Amino acid sequence: MNNREFKKGNTVFFKNAPRIIAGSAVCGSKEKEGIIGSYADVTLDDDMYGETTYEKAECKMLKTAIALAIEKGKLEQSDIDLLISGDLLNQIISASFSARDYNFPFLGVYSACSTMSESIMLAAMLVNAGYVKNAVAATGSHFASAERQYRYPLELGCTRPPQSQWTVTGAGGCLVAAADKGVKITSATMGRVCDLGVTDVNNMGAAMAPAAADTIIGHFKDTGTCPEDYDMILTGDLGALGSRILKDLTWEKGFDISENHVDCGEIIYKVIESEFQGGSGAGCSAVVFNSYVLSGLQSGLYKRVLFAATGALLSTVSSGQGESIPCISHAVELEF
Repeated sequence: MNNREFKKGNTVFFKNAPRIIAGSAVCGSKEKEGIIGSYADVTLDDDMYGETTYEKAECKMLKTAIALAIEKGKLEQSDIDLLISGDLLNQIISASFSARDYNFPFLGVYSACSTMSESIMLAAMLVNAGYVKNAVAATGSHFASAERQYRYPLELGCTRPPQSQWTVTGAGGCLVAAADKGVKITSATMGRVCDLGVTDVNNMGAAMAPAAADTIIGHFKDTGTCPEDYDMILTGDLGALGSRILKDLTWEKGFDISENHVDCGEIIYKVIESEFQGGSGAGCSAVVFNSYVLSGLQSGLYKRVLFAATGALLSTVSSGQGESIPCISHAVELEF
């Protein structure tokens, strides 16, 4: 690619290579039992996190992740130019309420469960352009708060269908900076909204897989890369079923990602039958990326990773009106 090019198709190339210099992850009591738990900075024994409501616990997790990312980056809060964050709750209250405890500017974003990759992408764009020097990208979710908003209060004890996923209780954040050391963000592919008519609010994997395929294939075409160029192609919370659908969709277009594809939803919990399709929620990819995957990049275990979180852009109102589920995926390319 010509060095003067900064955008091709839907992909932006970062000439100044902004870097992730630190990441943090907080996860709940269920999540810490899986393989990811040993990589998280904070693990909870009680998902209430010392608060009186699940929503307040979600907010506290996000605040903790933001503070830890800054601390691990060896910076002070006064060094931060911007926070980019969002969550799953109405009016992104976890992110907004977290931001009020800090003195730096805040951009609230909503991309459902793809908020982590969108936040990193936007932070990289601003850092690459020189508008900010240090930006925190963060998001999170909580099983109980999401269930109450999108499905049924836990008190009802509703039966979960086999195609469902378990919303992750967790939060993650990373510090994107104009620095000489750290994990380089070399490009980002902006996703398009895809809707193939799925209406089952429990089947997030089937709804989101086409969006993931569209963005990943678009990234390959824009960058001239192929699946073999990456040590890992990491998707958000497609879960077991959605991951199989994604592999089929990309294979049909001539790209075989089966050897190096990993899905955050598939690996965050123990692989047992009671977990159904795996994890979901904005906190799913946030926890996995900012703990296990980021540590792998920092240690040199992975040299090049494509991270494409996925999000379902539905609401309780749209679902109640019989609407299908539009979905999106944003991808960031990382190198060490």
